[in-house]
Amino acid sequence: MGKTAFISAVLLTSPALGEVALSDADQSRLEHLVVQDCGSCHGLRLTGGLGRPITREALEGHTLEGLQAIILDGIPGTAMPPWRPLLTEDEAAWIAAYLLEVRG
Repeated sequence: MGKTAFISAVLLTSPALGEVALSDADQSRLEHLVVQDCGSCHGLRLTGGLGRPITREALEGHTLEGLQAIILDGIPGTAMPPWRPLLTEDEAAWIAAYLLEVRG
């Protein structure tokens, strides 16, 4: 199963997130955002830097919904900013699934 199909399957089976329909171009843009923008704090390999590691192993025990909330609203008192002004809920859900299930 390809990366796009896998992420779609993960999101579609999560009743809290509902159906997420992102184009291949949007998914490529979000993958680039994770590597470049998230990577600027979390390290280009996402193994840590200014921010904590966000590898699949480091995120074990986190839920899609929990990571989506962190992505959208940030973590007060830390360097993790809220991305809600720049990302939709569906985009944040896609990134959460990508981090939990694909990246790593």
